[in-house]
Amino acid sequence: MPEIGEVARAVHYIRRHLVGKTLQKVTASEDGNVFGKVGTSHTEIMKKLTGKKVVDAGQQGKYFWMIMSSPPHPVMHFGMAGWLKFKNEHSFYYRKKDDEEVEDWPPKYCKVLFETDGKGEDKVEAAFVDLRRFARFRLVDCPGKDIRQHTPLLENGPDPVQDKDKVTVEWLTELCQRKKVPIKAMLLDQANISGIGNWVGDEIMYNAKMHPEQYANTLSDDEIKQLRKSIHYICGTAVELLADSDQFPEDWLFKHRWGKGKKDAPKTLPNGEKIVFLTVGGRTSAVIPSVQKKTGPVAKEMSDADEDEKPKKGKAGKKQKEKVTEDDSEEPKATKTKKRVKEETNDDDEESKATNKSKRVKKEDNEGATKPAPKKKPSGRKAAAEDAGDIEDVAETNGHAEKPTPVARKGGWKSKAEGAK
Repeated sequence: MPEIGEVARAVHYIRRHLVGKTLQKVTASEDGNVFGKVGTSHTEIMKKLTGKKVVDAGQQGKYFWMIMSSPPHPVMHFGMAGWLKFKNEHSFYYRKKDDEEVEDWPPKYCKVLFETDGKGEDKVEAAFVDLRRFARFRLVDCPGKDIRQHTPLLENGPDPVQDKDKVTVEWLTELCQRKKVPIKAMLLDQANISGIGNWVGDEIMYNAKMHPEQYANTLSDDEIKQLRKSIHYICGTAVELLADSDQFPEDWLFKHRWGKGKKDAPKTLPNGEKIVFLTVGGRTSAVIPSVQKKTGPVAKEMSDADEDEKPKKGKAGKKQKEKVTEDDSEEPKATKTKKRVKEETNDDDEESKATNKSKRVKKEDNEGATKPAPKKKPSGRKAAAEDAGDIEDVAETNGHAEKPTPVARKGGWKSKAEGAK
């Protein structure tokens, strides 16, 4: 998920390419998640933004916005995988590979396409894209200078870079004292402080030499001072470098933390210190046990961290082995049951024969009576087909995957399929 540094990068490109230009054309594709869940629609966005001039851009944590020449103003959030792409410049926070193919334009999963006035190099095209549809794009109707006094920004905590003067030792002390939660979980809560996500949170914990699961209300005055210092340093550096990880300091955990689950990836820092992984605040946390010492109560013992991660496969394997053993032990029971059923069936053969003989006699006595033909049961093949039909119905009802919203729209661009026609 784009965090404080990545969002600062997007704002940088907006100021570089869009500020001062008029949006000659705005095209949006219908999406009930990206637009509908925040009270707007693709038609409203096109109507309210077309013809407006972009005056400025701003950021608060993971939210960012464009200030238009008149209200309303678009306020955006990238969610898990959203981004703002520009046609004439690579804006992603990872470096483009030399052999990477030129992307089609408009790009895949485009939700909003901005086109400015001008011709040739003066014309700018930018696309708000989102693969997973967790991004949000809303319109806030207020004076541009008051955007942060309205939802959703009003409900979020201060930005450690934009509001550096608010994130003081006194402010952080008061926050920690009333939060009986793990320190990292406190930092990830956007209502407390804006912009800190998983990797930034881990980097702050490592820089401050703090155990991520230690309770926030147990920190000493000196630890709180160090925590504030680390928050400003990590967040400030990430924003200053526009989340360009190639420029991050070599001693940052970010450079070495991505080995979890990868077979040949290193599990240590260059100096040999081991990296383990914990789940804190519902997110995977990279931790250096030799550096991040606990000084108070924690939600989980650090000594269990390696045991928690490393033997997962072992535990799973053990469970699977136990399951297989149980299954194996049940097979003889099933066999014995079948034998018992067979024996009981054999014992009842004589009784069945006698009963059948009695039925035949009764049938002969009632030979003249008319009986309705018994309803035939469906054959094995037909029954199987019916069962399959039921299964398909269930699959269609319960297993239905939501189809991605098509990019093509009337009056907008054509999809690849339409182009092929």
